[in-house]
Amino acid sequence: MEILRVENLTKIYGKDQTKVVALDNVSFTINKGEFVAIVGASGSGKSTLLHIMGGVDRPTSGKVFIDGKDIYKFNDDELAIFRRRQVGLIYQFYNLIPILNVEENITLPFDLDNRSVKKENLDKLIKSLGLEGRKNHLPNELSGGQQQRTSIGRALITNPAIILADEPTGNLDSKASDEIVELLKKSNREYNQTIIMITHNLEIAKNADRIIKIEDGKIAKGV
Repeated sequence: MEILRVENLTKIYGKDQTKVVALDNVSFTINKGEFVAIVGASGSGKSTLLHIMGGVDRPTSGKVFIDGKDIYKFNDDELAIFRRRQVGLIYQFYNLIPILNVEENITLPFDLDNRSVKKENLDKLIKSLGLEGRKNHLPNELSGGQQQRTSIGRALITNPAIILADEPTGNLDSKASDEIVELLKKSNREYNQTIIMITHNLEIAKNADRIIKIEDGKIAKGV
């Protein structure tokens, strides 16, 4: 079953002599429960693609459908709510709130929505992340791997339609990187979570079910 469809996506920055085509008529689909890696060199357009798929940046033209909804028909407020509930974002540099502890960072999407999370679900997630003994710690009291696991927990807590991971191992050593990749695979396998991972590392990308390669803003192969 299709969960994400990208149609003729184009993103242009600047104009005339400063014009840069970051994405050039990109189209593909991803099914529910797939683990897909998007690979490309620096400047290839992969991060621009991820941000547009996640509703963080609007395209110059083209459409993005998530769970059947054309997300760029939403106004900014509607899009922010949809993104918070249906898109889990994992960043290379964690983006945790420094004054919130692990548990508070994970439940932040619910707090922003004025909703409460079921304690049973929260405890189960924290245990699966291996953070039971760290849930009251602040980000500066955690290792890089623990911070990224907290970031993954925040992305998973709302049971979103898709998870978008932007170079999730880029700031970690090899041991922590392996742990994060295994955690993403576990989330995909056990919870049927759809994961789209941006990476420049082909070896890490090989953990995915499918690889899409992007070069100069265009799909090169793998669709």
